[in-house]
Amino acid sequence: MKQQIAQILTDVVEKLKQQEVIPEDTSPRINVENTRDKSHGDFATNLAMMLTKQAGMPPRDLAKKIVELLADEPVIEKIEIAGPGFINFFVNDSAKFAVVNSVFDQAENYGKCNVGQGRSVLVEYVSANPTGPLHVGHGRGAAYGASLSNLLSVAGFDVCQEYYVNDAGRQMDILATSVWLRYLESCGEQFTFPSNGYKGDYVYQISDALKSEHGETFRVPAFEVFAGVAKDEGQEDGDKEKHIDDLILKAKNILGSNHYLVVFDLALNSILGDIKEDLQGFNVNFENWFSERSLMDTGVIDAALEKLQKAGKIYEKNGALWFRSTEYGDEKDRVVVRDNGMKTYFASDIAYHFNKLERGFDVLIDIWGSDHHGYVPRVKAAMEAMETNSEQLKVLLVQFAVLYRGGEKLAMSTRSGQFVTLRELREEVGSDAARFFYVQRKSEQHMDFDLDLAKSKSNENPVYYIQYAHARICGVLDQAEQKGFSLDLNTGMESLGMLETEHETSLATQLAKFPEIVARAAQAYEPHQIAYYLKDLAHGLHSYYNASQFIVEDEKLRNARFTLILAVRQVLRNGLAIIGVSAPEKM
Repeated sequence: MKQQIAQILTDVVEKLKQQEVIPEDTSPRINVENTRDKSHGDFATNLAMMLTKQAGMPPRDLAKKIVELLADEPVIEKIEIAGPGFINFFVNDSAKFAVVNSVFDQAENYGKCNVGQGRSVLVEYVSANPTGPLHVGHGRGAAYGASLSNLLSVAGFDVCQEYYVNDAGRQMDILATSVWLRYLESCGEQFTFPSNGYKGDYVYQISDALKSEHGETFRVPAFEVFAGVAKDEGQEDGDKEKHIDDLILKAKNILGSNHYLVVFDLALNSILGDIKEDLQGFNVNFENWFSERSLMDTGVIDAALEKLQKAGKIYEKNGALWFRSTEYGDEKDRVVVRDNGMKTYFASDIAYHFNKLERGFDVLIDIWGSDHHGYVPRVKAAMEAMETNSEQLKVLLVQFAVLYRGGEKLAMSTRSGQFVTLRELREEVGSDAARFFYVQRKSEQHMDFDLDLAKSKSNENPVYYIQYAHARICGVLDQAEQKGFSLDLNTGMESLGMLETEHETSLATQLAKFPEIVARAAQAYEPHQIAYYLKDLAHGLHSYYNASQFIVEDEKLRNARFTLILAVRQVLRNGLAIIGVSAPEKM
């Protein structure tokens, strides 16, 4: 209905041009808003105030001319001029229920819009290092990224979802070395495990698999492994970073490139397989899994760095290569190649974003943890230095989620293995509750995840409340069928004019808002707006259910009410689908 009012006002502007009230080249943006106070009508516009300068008359006088041109509009029951020149519209009740026809005509497509105009978008999210299972922190990024991708698709974007697999670099070397050291322990070697190694149970599981497959092929005496290695943290003059780096070099030298790659790939494939399984179970599906190692193997990193060097954006200092990111507003220059010849994560990220643009996407969306906030300027700086459009990159940040059970905060530490995995969360509260709780707040806002609330079957649990609204509608139709009443949709459509209660008109108004909410949420990258909308729509349905009888003897009224709640059911389904939550028929 809002769009219809906006179109009516667009036609009025053309009439004002024809009457030479405003110049021919006038092209105002038509603003139509829902009124907060229904005593002021259903919708309002500030069009008269926007055009007062072009018309050369006071806004209230111009508002009167606009109202005169609206006199014969059948959907408008009454028009009032308020304040300095606002125009308030009271819509005919019969017109309000026209949205029900739209819902049935479009079904699962109701709510779709063309905000994106077919532009291609690459949404890269989660992208957790495959050094351990996904935990609840990754879960929020996964839920947000998948919901945003669904939202953008519904809003007319051509969306590709991608996971960037960090299958190269120091953290993966630490993992591979940790697996090998646990393998040596299982072979009977005794030593103190490095403080900076990965200590989770999954490391034992991978090392057991290594031993099962290769026996003691990779066994060497512990003294040989630790000979000449820097001392660890807690020892005199100890340095945990140097200690683990020395152990990585020992692993590579002792095992040789082929055997080291066996350990490395076993660790990578084991964890990556679990990640894919977890995400699929969480209703998160990627079109592409992009390998960081492929950037090295295909020479993309070298090509990107060479391009920056030719542009004079890279210089040598103390044996390392540095990118001049301060020229683009970063707080300091950044190392891209260390003095030992190893390329940094930043070098890979430069190449990865260059590759994204080379693939021809119109918009690049990166979803990162909030701790990566400082990383944004340097990535944009690299894009500008390579003479690409950094405005194509949109970085969205996700705050960490803090879990509570029984009012107690749960500890989280990835390296030590003290964390709740995404799989454990799904098993405890279910994927639907986890998805909804993750996206019901702005991604950049801190969130407390109450496990007890997520599992409760009460009105305080928002996902239960919304899903129950959907199931309740299904239950009403089942009850009607048991009593011998069947739905006659044609009669229901023809009888919508009999719906006149406040609950009924309010529900119709809510249904009409859905396409607007989708468009607004997509433009702001905020799927939580869909969650808010669904809570409001569910509240309207429950209030209607408690105030009215649906299964009544009057055939026309019964079918009209059935038709209305069926439209509500369809929109609940459409909204839940965007945020990746199911719509159960029974609860």
